[in-house]
Amino acid sequence: MGSHFVTGFPGFVATHLIYELFKQKVTSEVIAIVQSDELACAKVVAQEIEQQFEQCQIILFEGDITLPNLDLADADVQLIAPKISIIWHLAGEHNLMIKREKAWKVNVHGTANVNDFTGKLPNLKRYMYFSTAFIAGKRQGEILEMELIRPSAFHNFLEESKFEAELLVDDLKLELPVTIIRPTMIYGHSQTGRTQRFDGIYFLMNMIGYLKNQMLFPQVGSKNTDFQVVALDYVVNASIALCLNDQAEGETVHLTDINLYKVIDVYQRLVQLMTKRKTFSTLPLGIAKVMLEQSSIRTAWHVPPQMIDYLDHAACFDTKDCERLLEHANMEWVNLLEVLPNLVDFYENNKHLTTYHVKI
Repeated sequence: MGSHFVTGFPGFVATHLIYELFKQKVTSEVIAIVQSDELACAKVVAQEIEQQFEQCQIILFEGDITLPNLDLADADVQLIAPKISIIWHLAGEHNLMIKREKAWKVNVHGTANVNDFTGKLPNLKRYMYFSTAFIAGKRQGEILEMELIRPSAFHNFLEESKFEAELLVDDLKLELPVTIIRPTMIYGHSQTGRTQRFDGIYFLMNMIGYLKNQMLFPQVGSKNTDFQVVALDYVVNASIALCLNDQAEGETVHLTDINLYKVIDVYQRLVQLMTKRKTFSTLPLGIAKVMLEQSSIRTAWHVPPQMIDYLDHAACFDTKDCERLLEHANMEWVNLLEVLPNLVDFYENNKHLTTYHVKI
C-alpha cells in the first residue's frame, strides 16, 4: 500500500483528500509536511481525522517547500523516503491578488524543491501534481489537456507562476510517473456546502450581500461565458481515481463541472437564493473592475478586481482525456445549480466569521 506524502495540509483540499484516502482504504498512513505557523492547527485536524479511522495515522513533519530538501532533516528524509509511494503536491499560493515575488517563491521555487525531493524516492509509484486550468491565461477558445502553450498574457501572477511550475513538473514525465491535475475554480463540498475560505464563487456572494440593499439590483456577468468551476468532492474523488489508474501516468487532465452554466445564470440564481429579488439593470464588467480598483469599493464589496476576469473568461477547457480515464470510475457528477442552495446555506451561516473571508 505504501505511505502517501502530502503538501498543503491542513488546507481544505488536502484535508478532504486525506479523509477520502482513508475512507476509500487507499492507504493507512499519510505523511504531511506542514509550515511551522500551521502546525498547531494541523495537529488538531489530523487528530479529528484519525479518530474517524482506526489503524490510520497522519504523521506530521514541520517543513517548508520553499527551502531545499523541504527544510527536512537528512535523518527524517532517510527515514520516510523508502516508505513513500505517492506524492500529492497541493501546497501553493492561490490568492488572485498575490504579488509576483511571493508567487514565484512558493509556486515555482517551491515546486522545484518538491520535484527534487520526489526524485529521491526509491519506491515512488505516482507523483500527483495540482496545477490549475487557468494557466491558459488570456488564451481563447478550446484548451486541450495535452497542450502546455504559453499564452500571450496572463490575468495575474497566480496564473503565470502556476504555468511556470507546471512546466517544471511536465519536464519530469520522461523520468517519473507524473499525473498533472488542472482543476478550474474550486468551490466547497457539493453536499455539505462546507469550504475553508470565501473566495471564487463566494466572492459573488459577497458582492450580492452588499448590493442587495441597493434600490436597483444590478445584473453582473456574461451571458455568453461558461462559469468555470468545480466541486471540491469531485476534484478529490476524481484525483484519487486517477492516482489508482495506471493509464493516467504521464497524463494531464482538466477537472471541471460536467454541466457548465453561463455566468449570468449562476449569478441570477445566487441573487434569487440570497435576496428573493430579480436583477433589473446591467453593470458592465469593465466598469465593475474599474470600480473595484478603488479600495473603498473593493473593501465594501469584499471582492478583488481580479475576480472580474473570470466572469468573462474567453477559454473553455476540453475534458476528453479526463472522461476517458474516469470512464469506469463510477464518478458522481455534480450539477452546480442543484447544489447552489447548499453553498449559500453554508455561506449565510458563516459569513459573520472573519476566518472564512480572504483579506482584500
